[in-house]
Formats: sequence, structure tokens, C-alpha cells
Amino acid sequence: MPTLQLDDCKISYEQFGQGPDIVWIPGGDQRGVHFSEQYEAFPDFRNTAYDPRGVGETISKKPPPWTTVDFARDCADLIQTLCTPPVVLIGLSMGSLIVQQVALDYPELIKVAIPMGTGGGAGNTAPRDWMRAEIAYRRSGGEISGPMAIHHYAAYMYPSEVLGNNELWEKCRPIVASAYENRDSAMLIAQWELCFTFDGFKRLPDCDVPLHVIAFSHDMQTPPNSGRAVADAAGDGHFHLLDGLGHVSLLGHQPKVVSEKIREIISAYL
Repeated sequence: MPTLQLDDCKISYEQFGQGPDIVWIPGGDQRGVHFSEQYEAFPDFRNTAYDPRGVGETISKKPPPWTTVDFARDCADLIQTLCTPPVVLIGLSMGSLIVQQVALDYPELIKVAIPMGTGGGAGNTAPRDWMRAEIAYRRSGGEISGPMAIHHYAAYMYPSEVLGNNELWEKCRPIVASAYENRDSAMLIAQWELCFTFDGFKRLPDCDVPLHVIAFSHDMQTPPNSGRAVADAAGDGHFHLLDGLGHVSLLGHQPKVVSEKIREIISAYL
């Protein structure tokens, strides 16, 4: 994959297609290439997907801890160097927090922002408690074996339809494995912790960027009311709920449902 050298990190990315720019930010512990089922549904756009700090082939000279401000600066530099802003900016989970931060700090770079599976500031307590508990477990030296990690994270990524269907599970299992089977604990902690330090929620009412939140009815990591709170707080916020989908159903499970909703949203801004 090509790389983009920034002041304190080297970003690994891929870019293809011709047309208006869409930039894709993956969730925590996932790489840009993991989102191929989404960006390949937009061949009429120039798609850019990249590995955030702490995962994949991106190399950070600045050690953790990192914040969404650091990640937003990386994204802004990438957009200004590789794209023709304003762009469509789309992110999932941790990537959705980065989307919010870019919208707050660099609004001139964004035509429309689509945070999926998002929260921040008004998030649910239970999912955050789980993440904090796992960070503490890993910091104390705890390890999760590869086979156990696949099943542990799958329950948070996909709805019961996937876990109870052998054909769907065989399709989605490699997606879980690629992110978590051999995950480095220190880098997992570095990415997850920034989810707790995100502090842009109170600024959202002053954000003029159109913010279209996509939530999933069976999402255990960011339950829909977290996303609704973000949309309600944003100056130009909109809320979309997709029924029957989990946190990562856009990969492997129901990618077409999500890509069709994204296309519906961005068509109003082109």
C-alpha cells in the first residue's frame, strides 16, 4: 500500500476510482482495507481508505496516548494532500468519533459527514464499562488467545442472526479474525482509550457540517440512543436507524443495506 509521510507519522492508505471524494475511516482495530465491501460499492467516486495510528502499516513516531484531535489532524492532512475537498467523510465506531472531530476542527474540508455506530459525551455506560474492564485486564498482563478473541469480539460486532447462521458465520468469522486474532494489546489500548477522551460533544451544536448519524438496532457497542444523542446535539444533525443490523453488519452481514443508505444520504449533497 502507498504511504503518506506526515510530521510525526506515516499513513498507509489506498485510493482508487474517479469522481467526488469519499474518505473512509475504519473502526478501532480495523484497517482501511477491511472496508472494501463498502467502498467498492461506490465506483463512481474516488475512494480513500487508510490505517489509523495503532493498526496496520501506519507508523507513528509519536507514542500513545493519542486523542481524537491527533487522529483528526492526520485525516485533515490526508484530505488536503490526496483529495479535492470538501469530501464525504464516513467512519465507523472509533472512526465515527474521528469524523465528528474533523467536522468540528476542519469543517471546510467536509461536504457531508456520516458517523456510523457512534456516541461521545452521552454514550451508554455498559459498553464503556466493558472497554475499561478489558483495558484494565490487558494492562495487568491478561491475554486473550486467538480463537477466544474471535468469539469474544464477534458477539459485540454482529447480531444473533450471524452467530446463529453457519453460512453467515463462515463469511463474517474472517472479518473478526483479521482485526482481533493477533491484536497487540498496547495498540488496542491506545486506540480504545481515545474513545473515552473524546470531548467534542458540547461543541456539536455549533457545528454547521451536515452530520448524518447511522445507527444499528442490534448494536451492542454503541446502542442507537447514543447515536441519536449525537444527531440531536449537532447543529445540522440527522438520524437514521437500520433495523436488524449490528455494530459491524456493514461488513460481511448486510453491506448492501448500509451502502444503499450511504448513497441515499450523499446524493442530496452532490
